Amino acid sequence: MGRRSRQVLQKVLQRAVARFWAQAAREATNSSLPTLRRRRNAARRLRTHLDGLISVADGRLALPIVGSNTFHKPHGTDWAWRPSLWRNSLPTKGRVAVQSKEGLGKEVTLFHDCSISELTLRQLRNLREKDLAPFGLRMDVFRFDGSFLSLVIELPPEALQNLDRHFLIRMDTIVEMEKPLEIFARLNIKHGPNTEQIVRELPLHEEDIMVEFDLAYSRLNEKRIEKAWIDLIFEGPEMNQVILRDVTFSRRPRAEL
Repeated sequence: MGRRSRQVLQKVLQRAVARFWAQAAREATNSSLPTLRRRRNAARRLRTHLDGLISVADGRLALPIVGSNTFHKPHGTDWAWRPSLWRNSLPTKGRVAVQSKEGLGKEVTLFHDCSISELTLRQLRNLREKDLAPFGLRMDVFRFDGSFLSLVIELPPEALQNLDRHFLIRMDTIVEMEKPLEIFARLNIKHGPNTEQIVRELPLHEEDIMVEFDLAYSRLNEKRIEKAWIDLIFEGPEMNQVILRDVTFSRRPRAEL
């Protein structure tokens, strides 16, 4: 069967499937319960595939190009990464009344100790010409009765390959806020029973918001590295909206002294 013949057959099958589900929807009110149950289960299975297709298609057809890992990388960079929340369209776009240890996607999790959560997270489409990341993350904070609020980003295993104390890990971000606040970035590297931590304050007053973590000053046990993550810690976040238009990471060997 030639390519054109397959395309014609696919169109015929798609129209037949569409007619079937259109009729099933019209008959749902009067269908018998066993029939309705079978069709509901089949529709749910079909919706899973359709949602996945729509999510990928929305991302690939949007601008900037979804999945883009394009951003400035310092000379000597041997690993660079933009988390998927800023690269790809997520099936779940947002959460309200976000509880601690909930988040968006597989890599981003929110931690707090509020008794009542008045926090929201939402993935946004970046539309500005200067944005390289396809998507951004908006966090709205209303009443805040907790003592801490942090956004945790898990670093992938590739970031840890051959990692030792001769490396610099860099984080670049684009931040928008309704009103000023302090944001700290803390690199955590678990090695054996211990966790090495390096804290940097984001220079929010500068045009390029970047911090570097120099592992030369750590007590890292290079042979026992298990995982790493970044905490973005927000000080005084009440009644504020923070948009992270982009978050990227890279690493490179430090210059020998």
